Amino acid sequence: MKIGILSAMTKEHQQLTALLTGHHAEQEGRYAFTCGHLGKNELILLQCGIGKVNAAVGTATLIRRYAPDCIISTGCAGGIDESLKVMDVVVSTEASYHDVSIPGEEHGQVQGLPARFRAEQELVETAIAMGARAGLICSGDQFISDRAQLEAIKTNFPEALAVDMESAAIAQTCFLLQTPFVSFRILSDTPGADEHIQQYLNFWDEMADRSFDTTRNFLANLPEQFSQLHFAD
Repeated sequence: MKIGILSAMTKEHQQLTALLTGHHAEQEGRYAFTCGHLGKNELILLQCGIGKVNAAVGTATLIRRYAPDCIISTGCAGGIDESLKVMDVVVSTEASYHDVSIPGEEHGQVQGLPARFRAEQELVETAIAMGARAGLICSGDQFISDRAQLEAIKTNFPEALAVDMESAAIAQTCFLLQTPFVSFRILSDTPGADEHIQQYLNFWDEMADRSFDTTRNFLANLPEQFSQLHFAD
């Protein structure tokens, strides 16, 4: 299977590259892709940058250039659900925007598109079997830094587990280009907690290792051939 992996952290990207056999670099514009093999899978790695536009353009470029069977997005996120703690792993069943508001549409819905973008179920189940919490991830172009921001997101998305800056943009791009995707995130901070920014800074180096371990185990646990791998419309 050909798998595109979008990673957020340089250290994780380097660790993933070290796993590959026959790896080599390819360049398109500002995007540096690392291609190689891990077992029977062909992997294309990209560190696409922070935010929705970087995520969307990086995803689209990877899909157009390599036509992967699926996209896996890794990185970190802030926890919303009170039962979660720093370093927990969350996998997206769905992704939506918390910073999109259009009259006549659901909050988070871009006109003409689904309010939420569903992840590929078999990819989600692989992550759940590893102990990840599955649910909604919300995305927006801001670091959530106070309780008022958090409460606004929780009001609009009471069942959301985590908030980041990329997952929904990657999910929308995969929807438009009909490519199965999944996003899993290591919780770097809990926005409602005191000193949550310090939480984020304190755990940054550990997060890269945790994210790498999660990605490596996820790839090791993928079935050799999915029975129903398909675009989730």
